[in-house]
Amino acid sequence: MLTTAALLFLIAAAGGLLMAGIRFATKHNPPAWLAMLHGLLAASGLTLLVYAICTTPVPATAWVSALLFLLVAAAGALMSLQYKWKQRLLPAWLVVSHAIAAVAALLLLLVAVFA
Repeated sequence: MLTTAALLFLIAAAGGLLMAGIRFATKHNPPAWLAMLHGLLAASGLTLLVYAICTTPVPATAWVSALLFLLVAAAGALMSLQYKWKQRLLPAWLVVSHAIAAVAALLLLLVAVFA
């Protein structure tokens, strides 16, 4: 389950990189469908990660990863509801912070998978 969750997060990360590229290269927000797909994949990974934590013994890094992904999800929801929904340009600091925290959470999950 942890491996599948990590794969879902890796695919979501690819979409996140694409969206960050669109945001910084064009000075426009990425398309809504791409943001929704990114969020759906990440939410699926988080759901599977939490399910794995609740049903199987997992390393402590998986717990920390899940908590960090929850914070990352909150930031993603903030970006969607406060900026994208109101058609305001996403702040660069929020996009970068979201990405850094997501990469840290993903690295922790990968440590849990391969430990």
